[in-house]
Amino acid sequence: MKVKSIYVCQECGAQAQKWLGRCPDCGAWNSLVEERTAPGIAGAGAAAASAGSRYALAASSGPRLYEEIATDVAERLSTGIGEFDRVLGGGVVPGSLVLIGGEPGIGKSTLLLQAAAHFANAIGTVLYCSGEESEHQIKSRGDRLGLGRAPLYLLAETCLERILEEIARLRPALMLHPG
Repeated sequence: MKVKSIYVCQECGAQAQKWLGRCPDCGAWNSLVEERTAPGIAGAGAAAASAGSRYALAASSGPRLYEEIATDVAERLSTGIGEFDRVLGGGVVPGSLVLIGGEPGIGKSTLLLQAAAHFANAIGTVLYCSGEESEHQIKSRGDRLGLGRAPLYLLAETCLERILEEIARLRPALMLHPG
């Protein structure tokens, strides 16, 4: 997959194929920033391109009456941590986003690392991406927890484009980003 660049205005969101000193839409000077994108994903066709993506939610045929929607069909993935699963209503719903909050040092990253190792053993490749810790720090914590071998990939990265490139390359079943 060839990666292309587009230039996006940080003031209004306008896109251009090349860098411009002044945004043609809002007139802001030096506001266009280069962003990398895969062909067919940028611009107005993004929603259409993502509709066929494995990360997109199921297509809706229109609004449905609340009482007609069955909730027993939502398969949940166990985290391998009973109390965490209970808090999540029985596990993680595929395609969902779960936000874990709390004070620094209470164990959010440790909890997610344990869940990531369980997911990797249960469902396949998992990408654990951290913007705060190095791969060495994460691996050391995993060793202390006795996580063992699993198809768990660690990535210390803050650049969204780089993270998306690795997701496209690895095609993980799950991606966790503790911070």
